[in-house]
Amino acid sequence: MSGNGAEPAVRDTPGASSDGDAAEPVVVDPVSAPDAEGNPRRATRRFPLFTRDTARPEGGGRAAPRDAPAPARQWPILLVLSLVALGLLLTAFDVFRYGTILIGVALLGGAALRWTLPDVGMLAVRSRFTDLVTYGVLGVAIVLLSLMAQPNPWLVIPFLDDTLHFTVR
Repeated sequence: MSGNGAEPAVRDTPGASSDGDAAEPVVVDPVSAPDAEGNPRRATRRFPLFTRDTARPEGGGRAAPRDAPAPARQWPILLVLSLVALGLLLTAFDVFRYGTILIGVALLGGAALRWTLPDVGMLAVRSRFTDLVTYGVLGVAIVLLSLMAQPNPWLVIPFLDDTLHFTVR
């Protein structure tokens, strides 16, 4: 067999017959942890063709007891989505600045809930750190952009104004 890594290096077991009928191959290249039956697996960096099992998602936890109705168990995401919907409604009624600030604050509130509560239901999408960074960065960006929106911005950052004038010319 070739040693280029494309095929596993395989040899016959010692004591096997020379006609090859009872020979069982033995993998001699690096192996990873044993599989469920205790047999060593060949180490590979490729994803498996078929997924045999999955880890329980972190968001599968409950924010309320199991006997509570679904809305009560998922109150953190319902709270964030309700605030975002209210912000979109305000934006639709031409209260742009307040609506977008409310959307950003809802995301920052989602980050705070994700940080403080142990079980947040479907608000947990990824790891806690990734959720905090995602909700926090998006929330801060939306709030800052809504404060800087024209006309009559409430927040003026001079280098961003210069950058805008430089790129639009």
